[in-house]
Parts: sequence; structure tokens; C-alpha cells
Amino acid sequence: MTLMPEDAEDRRAIKPVICYPNDSLKPAPMAVYAAARTGATKLSETLVPPREARCFHVPAGHFIRISSVEGSQVGDLNIWNANDLSERFYSGKTRALHGTHVTTGDRLWSSFPTMRPMATVVEDTLGWYGIDEFGGSVHDVIGTRCDPYTSHLLNETQYHHCCHSNLTRALAVETGLSLHEAEAHVHDVLNVFMCTGFSRDTGQYFMKASPVRPGDYLEFFAEIDLLGGLSACPGGDCSAEHSSDTAACYPLLVEVFAPAQGSLEGWTPPSVNAYDRSHGSAT
Repeated sequence: MTLMPEDAEDRRAIKPVICYPNDSLKPAPMAVYAAARTGATKLSETLVPPREARCFHVPAGHFIRISSVEGSQVGDLNIWNANDLSERFYSGKTRALHGTHVTTGDRLWSSFPTMRPMATVVEDTLGWYGIDEFGGSVHDVIGTRCDPYTSHLLNETQYHHCCHSNLTRALAVETGLSLHEAEAHVHDVLNVFMCTGFSRDTGQYFMKASPVRPGDYLEFFAEIDLLGGLSACPGGDCSAEHSSDTAACYPLLVEVFAPAQGSLEGWTPPSVNAYDRSHGSAT
């Protein structure tokens, strides 16, 4: 049995310090993006079937909209540099810089050593949700993705339509990589429309019914050339199960919009991180 020290309450009462104050981050030029979005034209659309994933390409300076079209449905999003799959979305650092859930004005950051904005959230029709009484919020960067390994560990199942497997298959089809090669590039996701948090008593990751409804969407500005992969999660709205063939599931729509010619004059894609990569070594 652990004994409580006499100064336990004093230790608990110490005020927290934000690990990564983001005041020094250069703010996204939201007015520029808004002007470019006005008059933008649809370039392509991809319908992601329930319990499946699809890939899509987004040129730098274009807009990506992910929409609910038929019913309450969450999606697991991977993004890569379209020209170099080793540069990919870094959910952990995005979480450290912006918080557990993202919304308008937040950016999706790439992995080391490039560590730069890959996309910026420009519109979020669920921005009204905020943080609920349970500590839940929408569009999280705290979960990983439902996967067959954890399912087998907990339930000894061989389930193949979890988001990890869906994204693996979709990336293999899109790139011509083998399944094993593609799987190595699948990474922790942005859980689009998913409502999640941590339980107050045990600190466990929880999910609850998503507030998303047909017509809701999350829209991004592509800061670099992107390859995206989106899985329509087998949990549907994630109100009950994470990986399931019985949950009500619906498609998700991905649309790519091209800005009007000249509307992004002066904008340039972000440079890679300027750290010199010497890591303190003289050699």
C-alpha cells in the first residue's frame, strides 16, 4: 500500500506550466486563405465507402474538405508529402503545439526532420462543440487508429477492416507498394469528427457518439503537395464499438478545390525546419 506523504496536497496544488507555449509560432495567414477559398473551383472528389479507405492527392495551395454525407460517421486521416512518404503527419507534435483536439487556425505538423506545417484547418462546422462536461471534444490527435494487432491482443480476433488495415490497403493500391511496405508508412491519425477525451477517474482514453451530422465538414488548406488517406471507421459514430461489422457506418466525402488563379499571390509553401541536425556532435 502506498502511503500518502504529509505534503501531498501541497504537491498537488502546484500550478501546471504549458510545455510548448505557441505564442512565438508564426500565425497562419487565415485572411489570405479565406480570400483564396472565395471563387475556388472543385478539382476532384472521392467517396470513401463504409469500413474502407481511399487515397487522394492535393496540390500545394489547394483546399481539402471532408464531409459527412449520409449519417454520423468518423474518419481516420493520414497525410504524407506526396513527393516523399517519409515526411508524414506527426500527431504527437501537433498535440503538443495545439492541444488534444484541433479546429480552425490549427496546423497539422510533419515528422522530423522536416517538421513544418503540412495543412491548416480553415473551416470546422463542429467548432461550436468545444469541450463537454466529460472532457470530450472533436477532431482528436490523441488516439492512434483502430488496428488488428490491438484487437487480437484484447479479443483474439482477426479483423481486417479496422482503420489501420484500411489505410494500408488503400496506400498499397495508390502507390503500388506491397502491403508490408505500405504498412510501414501508415501512422497515427487525425480522428476527423471523432468525439474523445480522457476519463477523469482512471485517465483512460474514451470515445462517445460523434456530434457530426450530414452537411458538417472539416476543411484544410494544403501547405505542401499532399497524398491523403482517409478511412471511414468501422465504429461508425463510435458511440459503442471501435471495430465492428454491426455498427451503422456511412461514407465520407473528400473534395479538393483549386483556388482562383492569382488569389494566392505572394504565398509560398513552408520551408523545412531549419535545425542544423548536428545534434551537438562535432563530426
